[in-house]
Amino acid sequence: MTDQPQTPAASKAAQKTHAKAASKAKTRLANAELPMPLWEFVSMVAALMALNAFAIDIMLPAMGTIGEYYALENPNSQQWLLYSYLLGFGAPQLVFGPLSDRFGRRNLLRLCIVFYGIFAVLCMATSSFALLLAVRFLQGIFAAGIRVIATSIVRDLTMGRAMASIMSLVMTIFMIIPIIAPAIGQGVMVLAGWRWTFGVLGVAAVLTFLWVSFRLPETLAVENQRELSFTRIKEGFSQVLSHRVTFGYMAASGVVFGSLFAFIAASEQIFDDVFGRGDKFALWFALIAGTLAIGNFTNSRIVEHYGMRRLSHGILIAFIVLALSNFLIMTFMGEMFWVFLPLFALTFGCFGMLGANFSALAMEPQGRVAGTASAVYGFFTSTIASGFGYAVSSQFNGKVAPILLGFVGLGLLSLVIILITERGKLFELGEGKAGY
Repeated sequence: MTDQPQTPAASKAAQKTHAKAASKAKTRLANAELPMPLWEFVSMVAALMALNAFAIDIMLPAMGTIGEYYALENPNSQQWLLYSYLLGFGAPQLVFGPLSDRFGRRNLLRLCIVFYGIFAVLCMATSSFALLLAVRFLQGIFAAGIRVIATSIVRDLTMGRAMASIMSLVMTIFMIIPIIAPAIGQGVMVLAGWRWTFGVLGVAAVLTFLWVSFRLPETLAVENQRELSFTRIKEGFSQVLSHRVTFGYMAASGVVFGSLFAFIAASEQIFDDVFGRGDKFALWFALIAGTLAIGNFTNSRIVEHYGMRRLSHGILIAFIVLALSNFLIMTFMGEMFWVFLPLFALTFGCFGMLGANFSALAMEPQGRVAGTASAVYGFFTSTIASGFGYAVSSQFNGKVAPILLGFVGLGLLSLVIILITERGKLFELGEGKAGY
């Protein structure tokens, strides 16, 4: 992009170019060679990614009960039900990426779903909190493979704005799970006890396995399979990590999504201990998660027109402003639930427009090593994010201010990373990538 002012004629020409690029992107999406109807493909990828969200969100209403069952001395220790899973979910993605680039997506995906379901069932049989955390860690390992392969499948078949549009649609459907999972968890607890909040995950694994087995072919072209050797793996990781845009957006995503994990880990405590409204936890969580779905759907409708950079940069700034406003109000005017809830819901909704765009921007240059790139991106947005998330949520002291202040800090750090990545320029369309 040039810094010199454009003439009216040049400005009109640029607008026509951008409109033409958006039109081509829509055409690519409409004509994408998907192995099934678009609606089914989006639903399947969403279901695969939702297995991860389901494993996190269904047991949120049970965290306090599980903590009491195992007589945990520190109430914040119950947060390890989330973080043990995320620890397992992080680094193994770096293994599943190269494996899927070598052996393909379909069979490895089915294997991961099977073990995800097995460890879900084993969570029901644990006799100690430490053993439950160990099994959750193992379940997270195979959930990592599911997540890596699901993203790789989308990149195998689409690219650029078409990929961002599909990922936004995927995330819109995917976000149904965080909306309904806590309510399902509460219902399961009433009918069958907290252990069956894990048993439901096994049922979901069986259904997803059957769907994939009957409807999903292999999506990795034979010519794109990579040799599984130390040299080739090193080359793949080097290609991903040395690309400024890919690395920058992975790092920025890992930082800002620490806020997401911080809230999820402390959500039950916030609504119960701070506001005394834990009896309707599923409702409040659904309202907040619903803004994520709205954000993702909105992004899917407008990203092809405005571009991924313009949207994600603007939304990141809005995220910081909203979190800061909520922090100042809660700190200096008192913790008022009906002020906190709408402001926080809007803040949380920003993740819906950040996730798909950051992911597409990071993955776009990595077509030939999509599995490896997906693995590294997943590592950054889970392991690094969970580390930042724990640093924030562990500061919970019965007040909501530490969580909100953590949101502001992580948002600002993410913005700094974006500024470095984009060499000080926000809202640009990218280097030689009209429309990105």
